[in-house]
Amino acid sequence: MKEFKKMLVPIDFSEVSIVLVPYAKYFAEKLQVKIHLLYVVRSLDYFGGFYVPHTSIKKFEEEIIKGAEKRMKDFVEEHFKDFQVKFHVLIGDAATEILNFAEKENIDLILMGTHGRKGLDKIIFGSVAERVVKGASCPVLTINPYRSKL
Repeated sequence: MKEFKKMLVPIDFSEVSIVLVPYAKYFAEKLQVKIHLLYVVRSLDYFGGFYVPHTSIKKFEEEIIKGAEKRMKDFVEEHFKDFQVKFHVLIGDAATEILNFAEKENIDLILMGTHGRKGLDKIIFGSVAERVVKGASCPVLTINPYRSKL
């Protein structure tokens, strides 16, 4: 069996992200893996049908990335004080970026929630977890945050 060294935990700063924390810590301790937290900012290119100057979109995306990086830093400090964690903020489609990151960084395990988006957002964009499970080349452990017992 392959040895696990790196675990990817995609988060979206929702209540689901908090539910994943004890699982990530548990596996980090038991498997001695390095945790990589990943947040993906939705690219504003999805809204290209509206006229907005390109420079305005890029500037807005840069501000969102800066805010997400600060939020990630705070999240790590609050929930992973005694753990070796690297955090990353990318821009694009969440499932695509998670899969690309996992390949590029040779991730051995992806740990993610089964739920994130709700309602119309989920209908329009689909399930990120489902797309990651189907497309990942490494094992994916999904946690249903509403039925979690850890």
